[in-house]
Amino acid sequence: MLIPLIRTLILYFLVVTAIRIMGKRQIGEMQPSELVVAIMISDLASIPMQEVNIPLVSGIVPVLTLLVAEVFMSFICLKSVKFRRIYTGEPSIIIYEGKVLEKELKKLRFSLSDLIEQLRISGCNGIGDVQAAVLETNGQLSVYKKAQPVTCDDLNIQRKGTVNIPFLLVMDGDVDHKELERAGKDEKWLNNMLKRHGEEDISNVFIAELSPDGSLFLQRKSENK
Repeated sequence: MLIPLIRTLILYFLVVTAIRIMGKRQIGEMQPSELVVAIMISDLASIPMQEVNIPLVSGIVPVLTLLVAEVFMSFICLKSVKFRRIYTGEPSIIIYEGKVLEKELKKLRFSLSDLIEQLRISGCNGIGDVQAAVLETNGQLSVYKKAQPVTCDDLNIQRKGTVNIPFLLVMDGDVDHKELERAGKDEKWLNNMLKRHGEEDISNVFIAELSPDGSLFLQRKSENK
């Protein structure tokens, strides 16, 4: 009983030390290579913990090998810009000057739903509020908002009963009837609004978003190709 306990403690402190040496970033901020190494280290360390018959060195050596390899690759990334681009990738601009780059979304296999979710997490009311958005190499979305007029929140004035959640009425040519109902509108109203913006066919609409103040953000398909 004492031997498995000692082996487990040794491997535990080894894995913790390895992760600490790799860096202080949180799991959600790790580069893909760092996340892969962290997963592999935990798997390699778990085998000697469970199997007492396996020599302890069989778990220590692979962990140390991965640690040295990761530190070495990180050092090369610091010294070579070209290698860093190949190894870690480059940030991708997915919204530019208020327009969603449809081609870039497809290239990244990043759906509109994913984009809307990330914007909400970033504190944006909707796409219409965004000037630019960059998908970083660690998967985080950096958002640059459009210049906004002074609001009650800026003046520290409390507002009761107001929720500034936009209505995503059309996404990639498909009408969201639940969102229309939530907005208190119907398809006839939507078609009239699209016609005002010079669009007759809903299937040509990439995004149609109604803000709580009644303004409509509209982007047609393939505008950025």
